[in-house]
Amino acid sequence: MYCTVLLSSLLKLIVKFRMTIYNLYVFNSAGSCIYYTEWHRKKQAGMSREEEMKLMYGLIFSLKSFVLKLSPVDCKEGFLNYLTSKYKLNFYETGTGLKFIMNTDISAVNVRELLQRIYREVYVEYVVKNPECKMGKEIVSEVFQSKLDKLVRSFPIFSNRIL
Repeated sequence: MYCTVLLSSLLKLIVKFRMTIYNLYVFNSAGSCIYYTEWHRKKQAGMSREEEMKLMYGLIFSLKSFVLKLSPVDCKEGFLNYLTSKYKLNFYETGTGLKFIMNTDISAVNVRELLQRIYREVYVEYVVKNPECKMGKEIVSEVFQSKLDKLVRSFPIFSNRIL
């Protein structure tokens, strides 16, 4: 009886603190959004998708510059994320200038690891190694989309619930 009550309480605690992934942007080195997808986005932007992509890229460009120029400490890795009271924007840039941006809830952890895995295990495997995909252009591969979704949904921070 005690074990059942303890297990039930533990499961409720785990469910309460499950994290949510809202969306993902991928920008090429020239600043064009080459891929975008959503999982649990609660609020739509009050603008066109094209405007949203331009604003997101501009924000990332500005934040990177701000961190490099005004940080009071040496930031070897540069800008990694920012946190608001409602969400967390997570950022990963590859050596070739690809930018992966994932919005999550504020309690999400290890998002950088997930973004690195998306790059290595999905982007490299199903875009770079795919002769039908044009480098730096919009990603329209269904295999890429399927593998990305499978990887993201398998990660501990993914939650099927919408708060």
